[in-house]
Amino acid sequence: MSTHFIVHDKADTVGVVVVEDVQPGKEVTGWIMETNETITMKALDAVPLGHKIALQDLKAGDTVLKYGHDVGKIVAQVGKGRHVHVHNLKTKRW
Repeated sequence: MSTHFIVHDKADTVGVVVVEDVQPGKEVTGWIMETNETITMKALDAVPLGHKIALQDLKAGDTVLKYGHDVGKIVAQVGKGRHVHVHNLKTKRW
């Protein structure tokens, strides 16, 4: 079983894609580093290498946690398995 995305902290709401072939409808496997667990889910969007995939449904205003840290807030609803990037995630700094 290959790893498609990694999650550093059990509380993270997104995983980081570590392969180039995440396409809609693909069953993907993630590795939670903190607990050494694997999780699986269906990707609903193409997610490029290095981009984020939602581990749960997120609504506008929700905080996104990556690597155990707050990396911004959701500005447009994102379903589990969807691509999370600048089109639906913004920093809280501005």
